[in-house]
Amino acid sequence: MNLSAHLDSALDEAGEASLVVAYSGGPDSTALLHALATRTPRPALRALHVDHGLHAESGVWALHCRRFCESLAVPFEAIRVTVDLTRGEGVEAAARRARRAAFAAALKPGERLVLAHHRDDQVETVLLKLLRGAGPEGLAGMRAWRPLGAGMLWRPLLDLPRTALLDHVAEFDLDTVHDPSNDDPRIARGYLRASVVPALASQWPQAAVSIAHSARLCAEAADSLRDAWMDALALLRDDRDTLDAPAWLALPPAWRVPLLDHWLHAAGLSAPTTAQREALERQVREAAAERLPLVGWADTDVRVWRGRLWAMRRRAGFDAHWSAPWRGEPLDLPGGGTLSLDGARLDSALTVRYRQGGEALRPHGDRHTRELRDLFQQAAVPPWERPRIPLVEAGGRLLAVADKWLSDEGKSLFATAGGSPVWHRDD
Repeated sequence: MNLSAHLDSALDEAGEASLVVAYSGGPDSTALLHALATRTPRPALRALHVDHGLHAESGVWALHCRRFCESLAVPFEAIRVTVDLTRGEGVEAAARRARRAAFAAALKPGERLVLAHHRDDQVETVLLKLLRGAGPEGLAGMRAWRPLGAGMLWRPLLDLPRTALLDHVAEFDLDTVHDPSNDDPRIARGYLRASVVPALASQWPQAAVSIAHSARLCAEAADSLRDAWMDALALLRDDRDTLDAPAWLALPPAWRVPLLDHWLHAAGLSAPTTAQREALERQVREAAAERLPLVGWADTDVRVWRGRLWAMRRRAGFDAHWSAPWRGEPLDLPGGGTLSLDGARLDSALTVRYRQGGEALRPHGDRHTRELRDLFQQAAVPPWERPRIPLVEAGGRLLAVADKWLSDEGKSLFATAGGSPVWHRDD
């Protein structure tokens, strides 16, 4: 089946919707965009191009894409993104994250972002997942449909070989962009494309068809398992978005692995490798009251505390001996976040600093002076948050612990000023 006929069938099954083509200018997305733009009747259509700024020619590529869309009378938008390389992931993964975020932000309600991923891409994805030790969800490869932003992501070409797209490009003599990074054998997908997949095809001509078929079977298995572990997730999760650690560990592995990945992805964090997850499982088994187990990878830290799993983005270190004068203006804190006085101002400057150990406070309305350590424990403040909580003092007297506790003096002072401390956390 050629590209146009395949799209006719896919569009008939999918129904009417506004389509947004993820258009890079490469052969695959060019063929997809052209086939949709020249279809009769033509669907509601526009194109989005993401410029990662990683290649010297990226601006030229964006201009090429704009002109091609103008020739087809297709509305076009180019989005320049900044690829964050500080999260501990490779360039390819960081670019993919930035691209997906840009697409999600650009989608309007009900729109479908159409991607040109084809069967050859699916084969590469499944092989990569297999080499990383993935389970059914990973071996299902790319899904045809995914929620994305205010709309949906749609891959209608997963059953179509790339040759069909290249034939379309050749038939209509379409001008395309060539990104040399796609051929880089130092990138895992590039190595598979150049060496492994051709070797498989030479020995097993039906390899691509068979692998794609296996992916569909794995997707069906993963969907069946998902119903079970999603029910389990609802029982394990609390209102702080932490998980019951022993109960998670007691789940069957077929539930435990995808449940953890889903929980992390929903928080915008990355999932662990098999080795990292196994390390986390060991920490849960061995967790003791006097220890604070931590397993980290890329930009993600998962801690075990009070029998629960806590996931968070890895944070940079800070100067724990920092201090600064403060009159109530928004104050940026080196440990993260800001402290303000809810719009009010103080006549005299106070001092904001971090905990050094041994501090005590008699909270307003309490008859007893209490060490901060005891207040934190009673309020179930996680140990890793305590060093980043700002303290407010005057003349060595502790007036406030962020916006959590005020002394009688602090209560009176801030009431006179017409405000109260507000700690805006950045996580």
